[in-house]
Amino acid sequence: MEFIKKLIPTILIALAVILTGYILGSSYLTRGKSDPSVTVKGLGQQSFDSDLIVWRASFSSNAMDLKQAYAFLNRDIIEVKKFLTSQGIAESEVVFDAADINKLYDRIYDENGNFKTRVFRGYELGQTFEVQSKSVDAVEKTSRAVSKLIDTGIELNSFAPQYYYTKLAALKIKMIEAATKDAKNRAETIATNGGGTLGKLTYANMGVFQITAENSSDEYSWGGSFNTSSKRKTASITMRLNYEID
Repeated sequence: MEFIKKLIPTILIALAVILTGYILGSSYLTRGKSDPSVTVKGLGQQSFDSDLIVWRASFSSNAMDLKQAYAFLNRDIIEVKKFLTSQGIAESEVVFDAADINKLYDRIYDENGNFKTRVFRGYELGQTFEVQSKSVDAVEKTSRAVSKLIDTGIELNSFAPQYYYTKLAALKIKMIEAATKDAKNRAETIATNGGGTLGKLTYANMGVFQITAENSSDEYSWGGSFNTSSKRKTASITMRLNYEID
């Protein structure tokens, strides 16, 4: 009995050595072997119509006297406001900027083409206004009908409208959900076809939010593109996911 008691420490040490050797051996065999996983990219995409339009236009008046130039400009502002109202644009949607004042000169040259002097020929006052409205179609139509003002003696320079969408935050969340679902479906297909099952998600990265004209050749930008020239747009976002494979 005493002999057996003396052997117990030796037996325990031997078992510890065997267990340690097994663990080290298993670690060596699996060293350099990565856990099976799959990385996929999903796409969320949706087309939509802009719900806000921004349109800018300008006109000017001329006179030798500054006070008279202002009188002409104020007269034209009244006519422009009447025109916009007749097109269904509310007065609260229109903002007129401060007028720009320019002095106009004619340059005088001698018979040899050398500059002699300049002669003052009056003042030019430039006026710009901006329309911001959710009545997209009405403002779009108005921007194309400015020739009607020519009959009143006003030459209106119309700039191309810009189109925006005021619900981008909600749209972005919806698209992230769609892109994540798309990526997961791809990962499940890969795992199943490879004879495994999809494990836990270990990594997720969201791509850049892109807004381009629908059915256009607009290029994606590294920092995210944001098209404002088209009323009909397409927004897209990608999600990059990594899953373990069981």
